[in-house]
Amino acid sequence: MDMDFKALIRKPGVKPALIIGNGVNLYDSADGTSNWLQLLLQLWRNNIGSVTKEALEGISLTEFYDALDLKVGKSSKSLQEEFCKGMAHWQAKEHHHIIVQWAMNNQCPILTTNFENTLSDSLGLELHRLTALKFTDFYPWSNYYADKPISDTSNEFAIWHINGMQHYKRSIRLGLSHYMGSVERARPMLHKSGNRLFYRAEFSKWPGRHTWLNAVFQNDLFIFGLSLEVTEVFLRWLLIERAKFFKKFPENKREAFYIHDKPLAPGQQLFLESVGITPTKVQSYFDIYVAPWE
Repeated sequence: MDMDFKALIRKPGVKPALIIGNGVNLYDSADGTSNWLQLLLQLWRNNIGSVTKEALEGISLTEFYDALDLKVGKSSKSLQEEFCKGMAHWQAKEHHHIIVQWAMNNQCPILTTNFENTLSDSLGLELHRLTALKFTDFYPWSNYYADKPISDTSNEFAIWHINGMQHYKRSIRLGLSHYMGSVERARPMLHKSGNRLFYRAEFSKWPGRHTWLNAVFQNDLFIFGLSLEVTEVFLRWLLIERAKFFKKFPENKREAFYIHDKPLAPGQQLFLESVGITPTKVQSYFDIYVAPWE
């Protein structure tokens, strides 16, 4: 469906949360170096030896990282730290600034699958933490970047890092085993704890209210800069759980939109529609990263 992204996100009654992938770093990147694929290939070359992109045929990026982790003698933490160093030179650009400024002005949460700080750096935001849950640097899900401390994770502006943040090296989710760990971390909050969300849909009591997970289930999602292919195991699982939750508690249902400028594969279209996400086609990257926020 072709639609005006700018009008869509401003529609009356919409309670937006932005889910932003690495496309935000690739846009207007002349050298094309802000690229996770290139970082992973370089990580392999640094630790194993020569490798080409063709080696990735038949293996996902997450599995490729796990293969590297199994082959080298270094600890996983050392590989995560080395990966983070490869992002050290990435810098915020003007479109980072206008997106984050719009989100701040509209008290809109940002959930990013990115590890580095280009979004928060664009406005010089500081790191904060909600203290209700015990802190772990493996899963710093209550840590966020913002201009001030917040208390409401779905109604106040903050930047949350879904797959880990550069500030905590061990939080970086790169391999399939890492993503499975994230699933194990989230599942009790949804299904197993005394105040699990799927029990009575009590948003004021479930433990996930102190994390970015709250926005996934309480906000209208606008997903862009993200391929949402099979590599995104954790996020795709969360979107499936979100759809199951709305099916069980339809009074809580919120919308979701996947913003893209290229045709979708049939399987991708099927997945998105099955979990209640509306594929929304725009004409160009400019209509994703610049026009909606001005």
